Amino acid sequence: MLKGKFPVDQFQALETPFYYYDLQLLQETLEVVKRESGQYGYHVHYAVKANANPRLLALIAQNGLGADCVSGGEIQAALEAGFPNDKIVFAGVGKADWEINLGLERRIACFNVESAAELEVIDELAGRKGVVARVALRINPEVDAHTHAKITTGLKENKFGINLSQLPQVLKRMETMSHVELTGLHCHIGSQITDMSAFRNLVIRVNEIQEELEKKGLRVEHLNFGGGLGIDYYHPNHLPIAAFDNYFAVFHTLLDKRPGQQVHFEPGRSIVAPCGSLISKVLYVKEGETKRFAILDAGFTDLIRPAMYDAYHRVENLTSDEPEELYDVVGPICESSDVFAKDIALNKARRGDLFALRSAGAYGEIMASRYNCRKLPRAHFSDEF
Repeated sequence: MLKGKFPVDQFQALETPFYYYDLQLLQETLEVVKRESGQYGYHVHYAVKANANPRLLALIAQNGLGADCVSGGEIQAALEAGFPNDKIVFAGVGKADWEINLGLERRIACFNVESAAELEVIDELAGRKGVVARVALRINPEVDAHTHAKITTGLKENKFGINLSQLPQVLKRMETMSHVELTGLHCHIGSQITDMSAFRNLVIRVNEIQEELEKKGLRVEHLNFGGGLGIDYYHPNHLPIAAFDNYFAVFHTLLDKRPGQQVHFEPGRSIVAPCGSLISKVLYVKEGETKRFAILDAGFTDLIRPAMYDAYHRVENLTSDEPEELYDVVGPICESSDVFAKDIALNKARRGDLFALRSAGAYGEIMASRYNCRKLPRAHFSDEF
Protein backbone atom coordinates (compact mmCIF):
# COMPACT_ATOMS: atom_id res chain seq x y z
CA MET A 1 0.00 0.00 0.00
CA LEU A 2 1.20 3.51 -0.82
CA LYS A 3 -0.95 6.20 0.77
CA GLY A 4 0.16 9.61 -0.43
CA LYS A 5 3.94 9.54 -0.43
CA PHE A 6 4.16 7.01 2.40
CA PRO A 7 5.37 3.42 1.76
CA VAL A 8 2.89 2.04 4.27
CA ASP A 9 3.60 -1.65 3.71
CA GLN A 10 7.28 -1.13 4.53
CA PHE A 11 6.33 0.93 7.58
CA GLN A 12 4.53 -2.07 9.05
CA ALA A 13 7.84 -3.81 9.78
CA LEU A 14 9.38 -0.83 11.59
CA GLU A 15 9.34 -0.10 15.30
CA THR A 16 7.13 2.89 16.06
CA PRO A 17 7.14 5.74 16.73
CA PHE A 18 9.67 7.03 14.21
CA TYR A 19 10.34 10.07 12.06
CA TYR A 20 10.06 9.71 8.31
CA TYR A 21 11.81 12.25 6.10
CA ASP A 22 10.96 12.79 2.46
CA LEU A 23 14.36 13.69 1.03
CA GLN A 24 12.91 14.47 -2.40
CA LEU A 25 10.63 17.12 -0.92
CA LEU A 26 13.53 18.56 1.06
CA GLN A 27 15.61 18.81 -2.11
CA GLU A 28 12.74 20.45 -3.98
CA THR A 29 12.37 22.94 -1.14
CA LEU A 30 16.08 23.74 -1.21
CA GLU A 31 15.90 24.31 -4.97
CA VAL A 32 13.14 26.87 -4.42
CA VAL A 33 15.10 28.55 -1.62
CA LYS A 34 18.21 28.83 -3.80
CA ARG A 35 16.27 30.11 -6.81
CA GLU A 36 14.21 32.71 -4.97
CA SER A 37 17.05 34.03 -2.78
CA GLY A 38 19.65 33.75 -5.51
CA GLN A 39 17.89 36.10 -7.90
CA TYR A 40 18.52 38.89 -5.37
CA GLY A 41 21.98 37.78 -4.29
CA TYR A 42 20.80 36.97 -0.76
CA HIS A 43 22.66 34.62 1.61
CA VAL A 44 20.71 31.86 3.38
CA HIS A 45 21.87 30.18 6.59
CA TYR A 46 19.81 27.18 7.73
CA ALA A 47 18.70 27.44 11.38
CA VAL A 48 20.15 24.24 12.80
CA LYS A 49 17.93 24.38 15.88
CA ALA A 50 14.94 23.34 13.74
CA ASN A 51 16.42 19.89 13.04
CA ALA A 52 20.01 18.72 13.45
CA ASN A 53 19.58 15.23 11.99
CA PRO A 54 22.99 14.54 10.36
CA ARG A 55 21.53 13.35 7.04
CA LEU A 56 19.37 16.44 6.68
CA LEU A 57 22.25 18.72 7.67
CA ALA A 58 24.52 17.07 5.11
CA LEU A 59 21.98 17.51 2.30
CA ILE A 60 21.41 21.16 3.21
CA ALA A 61 25.17 21.78 3.32
CA GLN A 62 25.61 20.10 -0.07
CA ASN A 63 23.16 22.61 -1.49
CA GLY A 64 25.43 25.46 -0.51
CA LEU A 65 23.52 26.99 2.38
CA GLY A 66 25.22 28.34 5.46
CA ALA A 67 24.35 27.44 9.05
CA ASP A 68 22.74 29.53 11.78
CA CYS A 69 23.77 28.05 15.14
CA VAL A 70 22.69 28.81 18.70
CA SER A 71 25.13 26.60 20.63
CA GLY A 72 28.61 25.18 20.47
CA GLY A 73 27.11 21.77 19.85
CA GLU A 74 25.30 23.09 16.80
CA ILE A 75 28.54 24.62 15.50
CA GLN A 76 30.21 21.22 15.84
CA ALA A 77 27.28 19.48 14.15
CA ALA A 78 27.35 21.99 11.28
CA LEU A 79 31.08 21.56 10.73
CA GLU A 80 30.77 17.76 10.82
CA ALA A 81 27.95 17.94 8.25
CA GLY A 82 30.13 19.90 5.83
CA PHE A 83 29.09 23.52 6.33
CA PRO A 84 32.07 25.81 5.65
CA ASN A 85 33.24 27.72 8.71
CA ASP A 86 32.92 31.02 6.86
CA LYS A 87 29.20 30.38 6.34
CA ILE A 88 28.44 29.74 10.02
CA VAL A 89 26.84 32.43 12.19
CA PHE A 90 26.39 32.06 15.94
CA ALA A 91 23.48 33.55 17.91
CA GLY A 92 22.10 32.92 21.40
CA VAL A 93 21.63 34.95 24.57
CA GLY A 94 23.80 32.71 26.76
CA LYS A 95 26.97 31.83 24.87
CA ALA A 96 29.34 30.03 27.25
CA ASP A 97 33.04 30.81 27.13
CA TRP A 98 33.90 27.45 25.53
CA GLU A 99 31.32 28.08 22.81
CA ILE A 100 32.71 31.51 22.04
CA ASN A 101 36.23 30.10 22.00
CA LEU A 102 35.12 27.36 19.61
CA GLY A 103 33.70 29.98 17.27
CA LEU A 104 36.91 31.99 17.46
CA GLU A 105 39.11 28.96 16.88
CA ARG A 106 37.08 27.79 13.91
CA ARG A 107 36.96 31.34 12.51
CA ILE A 108 33.21 31.38 11.96
CA ALA A 109 31.68 34.13 9.88
CA CYS A 110 29.99 36.11 12.63
CA PHE A 111 28.76 36.24 16.23
CA ASN A 112 25.25 37.65 16.50
CA VAL A 113 25.65 39.50 19.80
CA GLU A 114 22.60 39.86 22.05
CA SER A 115 23.80 42.08 24.92
CA ALA A 116 26.49 44.56 25.93
CA ALA A 117 27.70 42.07 28.55
CA GLU A 118 28.21 39.40 25.90
CA LEU A 119 30.07 41.84 23.69
CA GLU A 120 32.57 42.53 26.46
CA VAL A 121 33.20 38.81 27.00
CA ILE A 122 33.77 38.18 23.29
CA ASP A 123 36.20 41.11 23.20
CA GLU A 124 38.09 39.70 26.18
CA LEU A 125 38.27 36.13 24.86
CA ALA A 126 39.27 37.27 21.38
CA GLY A 127 41.97 39.42 22.94
CA ARG A 128 43.44 36.43 24.74
CA LYS A 129 43.74 34.66 21.40
CA GLY A 130 45.08 37.73 19.63
CA VAL A 131 42.24 37.72 17.07
CA VAL A 132 39.42 40.03 16.11
CA ALA A 133 35.87 38.63 16.28
CA ARG A 134 33.40 39.68 13.62
CA VAL A 135 30.10 40.61 15.27
CA ALA A 136 26.62 41.72 14.32
CA LEU A 137 24.45 43.40 16.92
CA ARG A 138 21.08 41.72 17.33
CA ILE A 139 18.58 44.49 17.85
CA ASN A 140 14.94 44.33 18.87
CA PRO A 141 13.19 46.40 16.19
CA GLU A 142 9.95 46.50 18.21
CA VAL A 143 7.96 44.91 15.39
CA ASP A 144 5.04 42.66 16.37
CA ALA A 145 5.17 39.39 14.45
CA HIS A 146 1.52 38.57 15.34
CA THR A 147 2.43 34.98 16.15
CA HIS A 148 2.32 32.77 19.26
CA ALA A 149 3.60 34.57 22.38
CA LYS A 150 6.16 31.83 23.06
CA ILE A 151 7.80 32.26 19.64
CA THR A 152 7.76 36.07 19.43
CA THR A 153 11.22 37.57 19.87
CA GLY A 154 11.47 41.07 18.38
CA LEU A 155 9.68 43.18 20.97
CA LYS A 156 11.19 45.46 23.60
CA GLU A 157 12.48 43.90 26.85
CA ASN A 158 12.57 40.40 25.40
CA LYS A 159 15.38 38.18 26.66
CA PHE A 160 16.73 38.22 23.10
CA GLY A 161 18.63 41.09 21.55
CA ILE A 162 19.45 44.70 22.35
CA ASN A 163 16.68 47.25 22.75
CA LEU A 164 16.73 50.06 20.21
CA SER A 165 17.01 52.63 22.99
CA GLN A 166 20.21 50.94 24.19
CA LEU A 167 21.89 50.75 20.79
CA PRO A 168 23.70 54.13 20.97
CA GLN A 169 25.38 53.30 24.29
CA VAL A 170 26.38 49.84 23.05
CA LEU A 171 27.95 51.38 19.95
CA LYS A 172 29.81 53.91 22.10
CA ARG A 173 31.09 51.11 24.32
CA MET A 174 32.35 49.26 21.24
CA GLU A 175 34.63 52.16 20.40
CA THR A 176 36.82 51.13 23.34
CA MET A 177 37.08 47.50 22.22
CA SER A 178 39.96 46.45 20.01
CA HIS A 179 39.13 42.77 19.46
CA VAL A 180 35.62 42.99 18.00
CA GLU A 181 34.68 44.32 14.59
CA LEU A 182 31.13 45.45 13.88
CA THR A 183 30.15 43.97 10.53
CA GLY A 184 26.37 44.06 10.64
CA LEU A 185 22.96 44.26 12.24
CA HIS A 186 20.82 41.25 13.03
CA CYS A 187 17.06 41.03 13.65
CA HIS A 188 14.70 38.13 14.29
CA ILE A 189 11.11 38.99 15.18
CA GLY A 190 9.60 35.55 15.71
CA SER A 191 8.65 32.24 14.18
CA GLN A 192 5.81 30.73 12.13
CA ILE A 193 5.00 34.09 10.52
CA THR A 194 2.64 33.84 7.57
CA ASP A 195 1.49 37.47 7.46
CA MET A 196 3.97 39.23 5.17
CA SER A 197 3.04 42.60 6.69
CA ALA A 198 5.21 41.70 9.70
CA PHE A 199 8.23 41.39 7.41
CA ARG A 200 7.28 44.61 5.62
CA ASN A 201 7.25 46.42 8.96
CA LEU A 202 10.62 44.90 9.81
CA VAL A 203 12.22 46.14 6.60
CA ILE A 204 10.83 49.64 7.10
CA ARG A 205 12.20 49.74 10.64
CA VAL A 206 15.65 48.54 9.55
CA ASN A 207 15.68 51.23 6.85
CA GLU A 208 15.06 53.82 9.58
CA ILE A 209 17.79 52.37 11.80
CA GLN A 210 20.30 52.45 8.98
CA GLU A 211 19.54 56.11 8.34
CA GLU A 212 20.08 56.97 11.99
CA LEU A 213 23.39 55.09 12.08
CA GLU A 214 24.63 56.77 8.94
CA LYS A 215 23.92 60.19 10.46
CA LYS A 216 26.50 59.16 13.05
CA GLY A 217 28.93 58.06 10.36
CA LEU A 218 28.34 54.32 10.80
CA ARG A 219 27.62 52.01 7.86
CA VAL A 220 27.26 48.24 8.19
CA GLU A 221 28.31 45.72 5.57
CA HIS A 222 25.81 43.01 6.48
CA LEU A 223 22.10 42.97 7.29
CA ASN A 224 20.71 39.75 8.76
CA PHE A 225 16.92 39.48 8.98
CA GLY A 226 16.84 36.14 10.80
CA GLY A 227 14.15 33.64 9.91
CA GLY A 228 10.52 33.26 10.87
CA LEU A 229 8.77 32.35 7.62
CA GLY A 230 5.89 30.03 8.43
CA ILE A 231 4.43 27.05 6.62
CA ASP A 232 0.89 25.82 5.98
CA TYR A 233 0.38 23.14 8.64
CA TYR A 234 -3.22 22.60 7.53
CA HIS A 235 -2.60 21.61 3.90
CA PRO A 236 0.71 19.71 3.69
CA ASN A 237 -0.37 17.77 0.60
CA HIS A 238 -1.46 20.80 -1.43
CA LEU A 239 1.01 23.43 -0.17
CA PRO A 240 4.15 21.51 0.73
CA ILE A 241 6.61 24.38 0.14
CA ALA A 242 6.53 27.70 1.97
CA ALA A 243 6.01 31.01 0.16
CA PHE A 244 9.68 31.79 -0.33
CA ASP A 245 8.89 33.82 -3.45
CA ASN A 246 6.70 36.29 -1.55
CA TYR A 247 9.05 36.30 1.42
CA PHE A 248 12.24 37.31 -0.38
CA ALA A 249 10.31 39.67 -2.68
CA VAL A 250 9.21 41.74 0.32
CA PHE A 251 12.81 42.48 1.22
CA HIS A 252 13.85 43.10 -2.38
CA THR A 253 11.01 45.55 -2.90
CA LEU A 254 11.27 47.54 0.32
CA LEU A 255 14.84 47.29 1.60
CA ASP A 256 16.98 50.37 1.00
CA LYS A 257 20.06 48.27 0.35
CA ARG A 258 23.34 50.16 0.21
CA PRO A 259 25.86 49.47 -2.58
CA GLY A 260 27.80 46.31 -1.82
CA GLN A 261 25.72 45.52 1.25
CA GLN A 262 25.13 41.80 1.88
CA VAL A 263 21.71 40.54 3.03
CA HIS A 264 21.28 37.35 5.07
CA PHE A 265 18.39 35.14 6.19
CA GLU A 266 18.13 32.26 8.67
CA PRO A 267 15.12 30.05 7.83
CA GLY A 268 14.70 26.76 9.66
CA ARG A 269 11.13 25.53 9.97
CA SER A 270 10.21 26.56 6.42
CA ILE A 271 13.00 24.37 5.04
CA VAL A 272 12.61 21.14 7.02
CA ALA A 273 9.14 21.06 8.60
CA PRO A 274 7.20 19.87 5.53
CA CYS A 275 9.53 16.95 4.75
CA GLY A 276 9.12 15.25 8.13
CA SER A 277 6.29 13.18 9.58
CA LEU A 278 6.01 11.37 12.89
CA ILE A 279 4.70 7.85 12.28
CA SER A 280 2.92 6.24 15.21
CA LYS A 281 0.82 3.15 15.89
CA VAL A 282 -2.61 3.05 17.51
CA LEU A 283 -2.38 1.17 20.79
CA TYR A 284 -6.02 1.44 21.79
CA VAL A 285 -9.29 3.01 20.72
CA LYS A 286 -11.03 4.10 23.90
CA GLU A 287 -14.76 4.76 23.82
CA GLY A 288 -15.94 7.37 26.32
CA GLU A 289 -19.46 8.66 26.89
CA THR A 290 -19.03 11.74 24.72
CA LYS A 291 -15.59 11.24 23.21
CA ARG A 292 -13.60 8.64 21.34
CA PHE A 293 -9.84 8.48 21.92
CA ALA A 294 -7.16 7.13 19.59
CA ILE A 295 -4.29 6.35 21.94
CA LEU A 296 -0.95 6.30 20.12
CA ASP A 297 2.46 4.93 21.04
CA ALA A 298 3.90 8.40 20.29
CA GLY A 299 3.63 11.12 22.89
CA PHE A 300 4.89 14.59 23.63
CA THR A 301 8.29 13.06 24.29
CA ASP A 302 8.43 12.54 20.53
CA LEU A 303 6.63 15.71 19.36
CA ILE A 304 6.20 18.36 22.04
CA ARG A 305 4.86 21.23 19.91
CA PRO A 306 1.13 20.60 20.52
CA ALA A 307 1.66 20.40 24.29
CA MET A 308 4.04 23.38 24.42
CA TYR A 309 2.52 25.76 21.86
CA ASP A 310 -0.98 24.37 21.25
CA ALA A 311 0.43 23.74 17.78
CA TYR A 312 -1.58 22.09 15.04
CA HIS A 313 -0.31 19.11 13.05
CA ARG A 314 -2.47 17.42 10.46
CA VAL A 315 -3.11 13.81 11.51
CA GLU A 316 -3.78 11.09 8.92
CA ASN A 317 -4.72 7.43 9.34
CA LEU A 318 -2.49 5.71 6.80
CA THR A 319 -4.05 2.27 7.08
CA SER A 320 -7.78 2.92 6.95
CA ASP A 321 -10.15 3.94 4.19
CA GLU A 322 -13.27 3.49 6.31
CA PRO A 323 -15.69 6.38 6.93
CA GLU A 324 -14.49 9.19 9.17
CA GLU A 325 -15.22 9.47 12.88
CA LEU A 326 -14.28 12.09 15.45
CA TYR A 327 -11.32 11.39 17.72
CA ASP A 328 -9.15 12.93 20.33
CA VAL A 329 -5.64 11.80 19.37
CA VAL A 330 -3.53 11.33 22.49
CA GLY A 331 -0.29 9.76 23.62
CA PRO A 332 0.75 7.44 26.46
CA ILE A 333 2.64 9.98 28.59
CA CYS A 334 1.47 10.36 32.18
CA GLU A 335 0.47 13.99 31.69
CA SER A 336 -2.93 15.39 30.73
CA SER A 337 -1.23 17.73 28.21
CA ASP A 338 -0.14 14.74 26.11
CA VAL A 339 -2.71 15.46 23.41
CA PHE A 340 -2.00 15.87 19.71
CA ALA A 341 -5.48 16.88 18.54
CA LYS A 342 -9.07 17.09 19.77
CA ASP A 343 -12.30 16.30 17.94
CA ILE A 344 -10.73 15.74 14.54
CA ALA A 345 -12.21 13.66 11.73
CA LEU A 346 -10.17 10.57 10.83
CA ASN A 347 -10.81 7.40 8.91
CA LYS A 348 -12.09 4.85 11.43
CA ALA A 349 -9.23 3.76 13.66
CA ARG A 350 -8.44 0.31 14.97
CA ARG A 351 -5.65 -1.09 17.12
CA GLY A 352 -2.49 -1.35 15.01
CA ASP A 353 -3.37 1.39 12.52
CA LEU A 354 -0.54 3.69 11.51
CA PHE A 355 -1.02 7.43 11.97
CA ALA A 356 1.10 10.16 10.43
CA LEU A 357 1.51 13.50 12.18
CA ARG A 358 2.46 15.73 9.30
CA SER A 359 4.81 18.70 8.93
CA ALA A 360 6.84 17.52 11.93
CA GLY A 361 10.31 17.96 10.42
CA ALA A 362 11.01 21.07 12.52
CA TYR A 363 11.11 21.11 16.31
CA GLY A 364 10.09 17.46 16.41
CA GLU A 365 12.94 14.97 16.57
CA ILE A 366 15.34 17.66 17.79
CA MET A 367 13.17 18.38 20.88
CA ALA A 368 12.47 14.74 21.77
CA SER A 369 13.09 13.69 25.37
CA ARG A 370 13.32 10.53 27.46
CA TYR A 371 10.66 11.56 29.97
CA ASN A 372 8.93 8.47 31.42
CA CYS A 373 12.19 6.63 30.49
CA ARG A 374 11.01 6.34 26.91
CA LYS A 375 13.23 5.63 23.93
CA LEU A 376 14.10 8.44 21.58
CA PRO A 377 12.38 8.05 18.19
CA ARG A 378 14.48 6.75 15.32
CA ALA A 379 14.66 8.37 11.90
CA HIS A 380 14.01 6.75 8.52
CA PHE A 381 14.42 8.31 5.10
CA SER A 382 12.57 8.03 1.82
CA ASP A 383 15.58 6.60 0.00
CA GLU A 384 15.52 3.53 2.30
CA PHE A 385 12.34 2.20 0.66
